[in-house]
Amino acid sequence: MPEVSRFFGIVIGMYFNDHAPPHFHARYGGDEAQFAIDTGERLAGRLPARVQGLVSEWLELHREELRKNWTRARERKPLDRIDGLV
Repeated sequence: MPEVSRFFGIVIGMYFNDHAPPHFHARYGGDEAQFAIDTGERLAGRLPARVQGLVSEWLELHREELRKNWTRARERKPLDRIDGLV
């Protein structure tokens, strides 16, 4: 899975040509979840509550960049790096 961001031990990635709706994957330790880009809804998996909160905060700051990366992934183009939380 191509990594687009990493912060506080959380790894954010997207798969090329992944299924709809537009989403990204967040991994932390042994946990993983998928989040819809447009709504922020957790689509699958689980993360600790604190980590899920950080992912949601990050998503709000970078939604447009994620949308652009989703389009790039569908076109099999290299994904842009997105800043993490600081």
